[in-house]
Amino acid sequence: MIKAAQHVAARFDVAGEPVAVRPVGGGNVNDTFVVHFRTSSAETRVVLQCVNHRVFRDPEALLDNMHETTTHIHARLARERPNHDRIWQLPHIIPTIDGAWVCQDERGRYWRALTMIESATAYEAVLDETHAGEVGRILGQFHRLLADFDGALLTDPLPGFHVTPGYLSHYDRTLQTETARSRIATSAVQSAQAFIDARRDFCTVLEDARTAGVLRDRVIHGDPKVANFMIDDFTGKGIGIIDLDTVKPGLIHYDVGDALRSLCNPAGEETRALADVRFDTNLCRAFLRGYLVDAIGFLTANDRRYLYDAIRLLAFELGLRFFEDYLAGNVYFKATSADHNLHRALVQFKLCEHIESARSDIKDIIHEELLRAETDT
Repeated sequence: MIKAAQHVAARFDVAGEPVAVRPVGGGNVNDTFVVHFRTSSAETRVVLQCVNHRVFRDPEALLDNMHETTTHIHARLARERPNHDRIWQLPHIIPTIDGAWVCQDERGRYWRALTMIESATAYEAVLDETHAGEVGRILGQFHRLLADFDGALLTDPLPGFHVTPGYLSHYDRTLQTETARSRIATSAVQSAQAFIDARRDFCTVLEDARTAGVLRDRVIHGDPKVANFMIDDFTGKGIGIIDLDTVKPGLIHYDVGDALRSLCNPAGEETRALADVRFDTNLCRAFLRGYLVDAIGFLTANDRRYLYDAIRLLAFELGLRFFEDYLAGNVYFKATSADHNLHRALVQFKLCEHIESARSDIKDIIHEELLRAETDT
């Protein structure tokens, strides 16, 4: 893939020659590289990605979405008074030398290039409460900047993404396949099945509220894990969010729940030590405090009422998705072993269980931080 990346890089409109390529990131879907372009007087680093065509069926629409949303955000930032304690940044799309957003290699794989946010780091795991607060601040700012964007302009990159009842139906169909039947003999698999069955009624909580008109769609990021938030290397401030493939109309609760699922488990989603998995309520408080700086202005009373349910649901949802993929033969998430996605699922189910046991504490934190944000406004 490194050789393919270096060959494809020369087809994008970047000054100089691609002299070095290195793989980066731990993404579950796309393959990502940093390419160094060099001229006689300067060097430029560019992010080059091979888009997983099995997951994203329309790569051109993916880039159109990114162009529409980033253009809107940059226009809003240009109209607003500058925030001098941080400079908000988003990646720009780099076209090919023919003016296209993406190109295909000789094997039919789709590639795209993006500008790199310099002097900033995306961490695989949360560092401390300050970091958690900055993650919240970035997500609240992102939601605010897109609050007036018309989601109808976007092509849904993943129909059904973050619709938990749909994942449950998919899981039920997968259970009937030969591949799944060959994998359900172990106690760990049977325990995961029982965990899912006990929460079938709960999994519709957000979609029921949407259907009833209690909650409404806005534009969401779709994948706000810790590793997608950029922290300024000099100031420690949050300055941007990356990996915009899953930007789409949806419930902001999916973003809030997914961000908290990602950052409040210090053991991480790849751990094999289930005893270490827990939901850190101090990190939760710090995130919410940062998020509500901007979000308090657009959250409705109904939005606030479903925040705990979102936190609980998103841990369950990702566990369900990992488990279904394990039963299907690891066809969606990249896996390093046959049981990789099973272990990922067990981590999320343990996290969900811990969130349930801390229900009263988490609800108190939500209430207290909402009051604090209202007082500060």
